[in-house]
Amino acid sequence: MAHTGGCQCGAVRYEVTDDLGGIYVCHCTDCQAQSSSAFGISVNVPLDHLKITKGTPKTFNWTGGGNAKHGAFCAACGTRLWHLSGDNDRNPSVKGGTLDHAIDLTDAVHIWTLSKLPGIVIPDGCRQFAEEPV
Repeated sequence: MAHTGGCQCGAVRYEVTDDLGGIYVCHCTDCQAQSSSAFGISVNVPLDHLKITKGTPKTFNWTGGGNAKHGAFCAACGTRLWHLSGDNDRNPSVKGGTLDHAIDLTDAVHIWTLSKLPGIVIPDGCRQFAEEPV
């Protein structure tokens, strides 16, 4: 099943030409800053199945959790679209809010709960990790 998404202004659009992979709710301070919220939502997809259908995203690099990270964003509106961890990552993490249709977080894995903001309640039964799962 194909999934589509893009930035807020519509300058960059993409399609995931396969089923979506694992869904993660990340409570790390990097995701809090990037999303301007309590957490970031990431959906893993195979790199070969992520196709840009409109525009050209800009990229940036940073270090997070001791790993090199590479991100893609829209230069016009600044929307973060996806990121890769390390130089050989073949599974980008698409930002959940950029998908055209809402994703179901029922089975999402909560990671970096060590940095979870006070007042955020993780539903009973959800898999969770204090840091990055191994």
